[in-house]
Amino acid sequence: MFQRTLEQAGRRWSGAILYAGVAGARRFVEYRRYVRGISDRVLTQRLRDLERQGFIEREVVPTMPVQILYTPTPAGAELVAALRPLAEWGFRHLDVLDREDDH
Repeated sequence: MFQRTLEQAGRRWSGAILYAGVAGARRFVEYRRYVRGISDRVLTQRLRDLERQGFIEREVVPTMPVQILYTPTPAGAELVAALRPLAEWGFRHLDVLDREDDH
């Protein structure tokens, strides 16, 4: 289960997208603003993946024009909370992580 969880959370951009949602992003453009460097195509695909996995809810608001909102589910928010200690570890050990990037 440990490996499966890491693979879900560790998929490129998924953690950053979930974090953006917990930080308040709701609309596509807000997610794009939070997650710098992601293409529109990849953001769309990751939002769909996260919705299918049950980490993000998609809501269509029938306004003119139609609004689509993406909100972390309780499971998505809980996953971000569980990952925070890992992110904090990364900040404390940037030297170790940077060494790995050199190879």
